[in-house]
Amino acid sequence: MAKIGIYGSSFDPITNVHLWTASTVAHRCHLDKVIFLPCSNKRRDKKMMTEDKHRLKMIQLAIKDNEKFITDDFELKQDAWKITTYETLKHFKKVYKNDDIYFIMGADLLVDIGNGKWGNGDLLIRENNFIVMARDGIDMVKVISRSPILRNNDDGSTFHLLDKGLAMEISSTYIREEFALGGEPRYLLPEACYNYIKEHCLYK
Repeated sequence: MAKIGIYGSSFDPITNVHLWTASTVAHRCHLDKVIFLPCSNKRRDKKMMTEDKHRLKMIQLAIKDNEKFITDDFELKQDAWKITTYETLKHFKKVYKNDDIYFIMGADLLVDIGNGKWGNGDLLIRENNFIVMARDGIDMVKVISRSPILRNNDDGSTFHLLDKGLAMEISSTYIREEFALGGEPRYLLPEACYNYIKEHCLYK
């Protein structure tokens, strides 16, 4: 039985912080695989600057040398307005039915789920396990205790709360802005992705 982490994000673009976070989580939580799961640009709650094919390709370039990292285009193929994280995790639990599945997310998303902003949030928490990464200014224990959705569906093993120990919060937004304004974000993302962005004139 393997332990598999599902790491969902827009990855627009994937950054060195994404990779460092996935590596840290895999090491500390003894994960056998981390699946990078880019969300579709058809989603109505997010505005992405880049076509799905480019974001997927950059992930593939970024993780090609790490045997623990894989990418999956499941959400890119779905009708984005019909699918929630709950349905996504049901899919992966069927694909990896003999393994333990964990959803990797930041504490900011835990706040959103606790406030009822996610579809099927009650079932999502009740039926799944989560690795939650600390964010500055968010007390994860208090977030859980103050939310009926979170505290009433936590059996004691639902949430693995993880403090990375180092605040590295450089965002994809920052990198996009640097490219757009003629900045130089070269060492904030993998070299292969930097070159890909330059080659395809992304984020101009």
